[in-house]
Formats: sequence, C-alpha cells, structure tokens
Amino acid sequence: MLRQFRVVFNSVKTHFRQVEREAGVGGAQLWALSVIARRPGIGVTELSRELDIHQSTASNLIKSLTERGMVSAAREGLDRRSVSLRIAADGEAVLKSAPLPFAGVLPDALSTLDADTLERLEQDLSKLIALLEADEASGKVPLSQQL
Repeated sequence: MLRQFRVVFNSVKTHFRQVEREAGVGGAQLWALSVIARRPGIGVTELSRELDIHQSTASNLIKSLTERGMVSAAREGLDRRSVSLRIAADGEAVLKSAPLPFAGVLPDALSTLDADTLERLEQDLSKLIALLEADEASGKVPLSQQL
C-alpha cells in the first residue's frame, strides 16, 4: 500500500518537474494559464473555484503570471473592483511548449475514473485523513506548491 502512494506521488512530482523544465512555469501556474486561455475575462474568484484553491493562492498565481507578462489583469465592471484576466502572447507560448495534461496527471487520471470508484476512494481517503489528523485547509494548496 505504501508503495502505491509512492508511485502516485512520484508520478505527480515527475510531471511537475517536466512542466518546469519544458514550460518554465510551475504546475499550478500552467493550469491557471490554461483556464484563463479557455475562459477569457475570468475573474480571480472564478479561477480559484475552477482550480479548487484558496482565493489568496489564486491571487498569488495571478500576480506572478502578470509580473512575467503571461496574463493581463484589467479592472472592469461598474464598481471597478472585479479583475478580468486574459492570456497574453507569452502565456500562449508557454501553453504551446508545455506538456499535457495542463491540470496535472492526478486530476486528469481521477477524471477518468467511474463514479463508484471515485466515491469509494473519497470515503477511504477521508478515513486516512482523519487518522492522520491532517489539516483539511492544506487541500486548498496545489500539489505543485507542496512537492
């Protein structure tokens, strides 16, 4: 069983290293870029929901991507508080050079499992998390920032 966890974590880590090497950005940044490219004008709140990360984490990702010229952020709307995100040419170039899947190998693999398998996996992992007395808040931090 422990060997299986090692295989999963090492597969994820290997993919993130490949992303860094080939695209020059972290896994979470790549996923964010792909979402922004797919949904031009998306806001930070919606981006954080789509990536299932904390809004402050999404803000930090966007800050880094805008500083590197990969994303543009413009204040839009009547109150000018919401930010509209769009991919820039440099961001598009990164997506073209990056290995798939943009969301990472683990979310991609999970998306192919049937509903019954996912439900069992969720229940069993919940038991394991409880035994570990793990901090549930850590689930809102992308794996690419933890490995």
